[in-house]
Amino acid sequence: MTELNHPNPDWLAFLQQQGARFDEQNAIEVRYFGAAQTDWTAPTDFVAPLTDLGLIAIAGDDAASFLHNQITNDVEKLDLNTARLAGYCTPKGRLLASFLLWKTADAIFLQLPLALQPAIQKRLQMFVMRSKAKLSDGGARHVALGLSGAAAESVLQTWFPSLPAQPYQKIDNAHGTLIRVADGDSNARYQWITDTASAIAAWPLLSSKLTARGASAWRLGEIQAGVPQITAATQEQFVPQMINFELIGGVNFKKGCYPGQEIVARSQYLGKLKRRAVLATIATTGVKAGNEVFSSADPDQPCGMVVNAEPDAVGSSLCLVEIKLAAIDNGSIHLGSVSGPALQLQPLPYELADPQ
Repeated sequence: MTELNHPNPDWLAFLQQQGARFDEQNAIEVRYFGAAQTDWTAPTDFVAPLTDLGLIAIAGDDAASFLHNQITNDVEKLDLNTARLAGYCTPKGRLLASFLLWKTADAIFLQLPLALQPAIQKRLQMFVMRSKAKLSDGGARHVALGLSGAAAESVLQTWFPSLPAQPYQKIDNAHGTLIRVADGDSNARYQWITDTASAIAAWPLLSSKLTARGASAWRLGEIQAGVPQITAATQEQFVPQMINFELIGGVNFKKGCYPGQEIVARSQYLGKLKRRAVLATIATTGVKAGNEVFSSADPDQPCGMVVNAEPDAVGSSLCLVEIKLAAIDNGSIHLGSVSGPALQLQPLPYELADPQ
């Protein structure tokens, strides 16, 4: 394995001892456990170390007000029992990052891809100015585990006797923070954020009751839930509504200003949205975020872009694709060019509602 650039090398070293195999190109991400990867599909009941995700911690008297003025969701009214999605936009309203957001008694946390964290944290730091807010790398002190399925709920009760009842509810106790996130393929899904020692102590029981999987299994559940994640390949490509972000609670239109707020609001209230994100399967495992898609009715220019993609079976991928709505009912949609593999559209777990 290549040299790790990760805030918590002790956790990665432990996982390697437990049979974790890391991605050759991205040595911070667990790809699978065991001698070889033989099953691309995600079982119902699994635990996945989310070592590819980073964590920005914001502490201080002005932490909430500072962050409230930077991102798309309400931070000042965020309570200790709730997590939220949020975005960070350019002044032109294009997303630089998408977050899972929550707070504890000590700090407010922003979870995002680890590859984006240094630049996003540096950019946020530029705007702290005289605010009493301190940004730090929360990943050095915290471990994130993704858990899915009924068996995961059962084993989690070892540490959390009462589980969050609804998506985006959270519970804090001596064992850390437990957040229920959006269900994927009708399975309840949770993130457990805890310290390294607690994660190491819990791993033998977790891995004996659940299938240990790589980060791809967790991201597949995110796609099934219709929850997009901005990556390096898609930064500055989308206004939040283009990837359904307001439909899943990632934008608050009643809060005050933040970078890009005027454009985001204008997209919501003036005219009809012409682009959305759809769920699709594609008969190839070579799909990547940022790949363009083309309509047979207009083959010379792309009609959309892949937001996220993960293998869901040998030879096939499940994808979130941002696309012109007019292209959906006008010809076939293909990856890369009109001669590429066709997209087979699937139902999202929520309605593509028009702005009110």
